[in-house]
Amino acid sequence: MSGLASRRQGIGLPGQQPSRRLSALVALPILFLGLPVVVLVTRAVIDGALVEAVTARPVLDALALSLITTAVSLVLTVTLGLPLAWLLARRRFRGSALLETVVDLPIVLPPSVAGLALLLVFGRRGVLGDTFDVLGVSLSFSTAAVVLAQTFVAAPFFVRAARAGFAAIDRDLEDAGRADGASELQVVRWLTIPLAAPALAAGLVMSWARALGEFGATIMFAGSIEGRTQTLPLVVYAEFQAGGLDRSIAAAAILVLAAFGVLVAVRLLGWGRALDAQGLG
Repeated sequence: MSGLASRRQGIGLPGQQPSRRLSALVALPILFLGLPVVVLVTRAVIDGALVEAVTARPVLDALALSLITTAVSLVLTVTLGLPLAWLLARRRFRGSALLETVVDLPIVLPPSVAGLALLLVFGRRGVLGDTFDVLGVSLSFSTAAVVLAQTFVAAPFFVRAARAGFAAIDRDLEDAGRADGASELQVVRWLTIPLAAPALAAGLVMSWARALGEFGATIMFAGSIEGRTQTLPLVVYAEFQAGGLDRSIAAAAILVLAAFGVLVAVRLLGWGRALDAQGLG
């Protein structure tokens, strides 16, 4: 009995404080995950590089470009992802599992692979290159390529969250709305969307954060052209390569603070519950 009690004391019951041994084990991964980020932001603040960076023209241009392109990519993500999420949540058909796998694939693909794949399809010598040449459109190494790269890597986060939100809705509520004479469009507008709103909002926030931090696919498909395709993550790399360590650290700190703010907002607003089931919260 004493051995069992000691083991229970070591493990701890729900609501109890963890043991010292467990606390020590938990401290190791926390330090590993948190310390590099804390040191990065602290150095940017203490050295004054963060204040200097927000007034530097390359950083300001990259920040403006990042905000504009991520906003456009969010519009594309919602336009393309919402019907897809609805289909995956409400219909089971032959090949639906394969479709879900295709949607989730960009999440696990190395970003450089995603960029190369986009280049092989939308580049000048890509599968659709001749078609775009006829139309007089050149996508690769342009601002549009930045948007496509961001959408490609970020859209799955929204689709997964929206799918979880739609799947969690009680169908009886929608049936009650139809029984009261509401049209299908009215049911979707006044019942389905509001009920799934926390999941949709969380998916949007997470997609925006992923798009803001996109690097590999962008540099492969859009390049790093200052004022045209050089987003904030590319500034971090470019400044580091050029020896501007302080400016690189400051730009990285801006990205860290933005990502941290997004995650805190998701948790404080209770949106994280809509993502936990999908492994995104």
